[in-house]
Amino acid sequence: MQSPVFAAAETSPDDMCFWLYTSGTTGMPKGTVHLHGNLRATADLYAKETIGIREDDIMFSAAKLFFAYGLGNGLTFPFSVGATVILLDGPPTPDDVCNIIKNQKPTIFYGVPTLFAMLLASGLLPEQDDHHLRYCTSAGEALPADLLARWQKKVGVDILDGIGSTEMLHIFLSNRPGDVRPGSTGKPVTGYDIRLTGDDGLPVPQGEMGALEISGPSSALMYWNRRSKSIETFHGPWTRAGDKYYQDEDGYFIYCGRTDDMLKVGGIYVSPFEVEAALIEHEAVLEVAVVGMADSDQLIKPRAVIVANQANYDTDALTEELKLFVKERLAPFKYPRWIEFVEELPKTATGKIQRFKLRDPS
Repeated sequence: MQSPVFAAAETSPDDMCFWLYTSGTTGMPKGTVHLHGNLRATADLYAKETIGIREDDIMFSAAKLFFAYGLGNGLTFPFSVGATVILLDGPPTPDDVCNIIKNQKPTIFYGVPTLFAMLLASGLLPEQDDHHLRYCTSAGEALPADLLARWQKKVGVDILDGIGSTEMLHIFLSNRPGDVRPGSTGKPVTGYDIRLTGDDGLPVPQGEMGALEISGPSSALMYWNRRSKSIETFHGPWTRAGDKYYQDEDGYFIYCGRTDDMLKVGGIYVSPFEVEAALIEHEAVLEVAVVGMADSDQLIKPRAVIVANQANYDTDALTEELKLFVKERLAPFKYPRWIEFVEELPKTATGKIQRFKLRDPS
């Protein structure tokens, strides 16, 4: 006969706890195996220590609970301090998100760059004296400096941009309240070590671009039933993120792009994010993704795929205007040789752009 009393299972922080699947930014999702202790580590080191959540906070996350970003934002973080959380049934449309910000009065809003851009374009955001936000956070894609500036002007609060991954469970590199560097992903979260390595696997000098590797207490154990991928990603205490960064003279980390997305134009590496950040400054651009494409000589050049903020543009004229716009802001060889306008960009369920589908539309 089953006992009416439920007994807690005997577990330790190092026991396997749950499988969390990657979002599929670069292809087939992979099941990351996380330990019991990983949940506590992200709540203690990021939520409490880095961004300072409190018991009186009301939290609202656009990301759902079945994603790493949303799991912390909407479950373990509020539970860790006894805060209130708002859960949205359905997709985070601008109508619903703006209604919640205005009427439910969250103090922390967890979003992604695509959604912040959509909210600004919607015209539905409440005025600065008509919300209770202390700050917002962003992850999933790097936050362009121009988008941050427009949000600060409209809403009057900072967006704390950071980077996390399913493999690390949540954010491990972040801007902080009172310490926001536009265009950067901030500095390491307490308890995490960051290193940037070159093609030879050795750390690169400060100021040079390298592959991002992380060591910290929330790293996954492995990919479930994906041994070869596990060997590629997990190296002792270090986890390879698949992103390229450089560290500036003040210690802030600057995003350059996904390793698979980096372009080599004329023998020089070009960050697609740098080109995207320049294009997003133009008032006609709502969203953009830059990928490589071979020209008639089979040389790789940047190609931009753009969602315009309205449909009545003369696309031929706008194409030439945007090429010149980028040339005025970046080295001329970085401008997009081709520009395509689309109604929407392919994305994962977490809002990350699937650039591999743009490189190979088939």
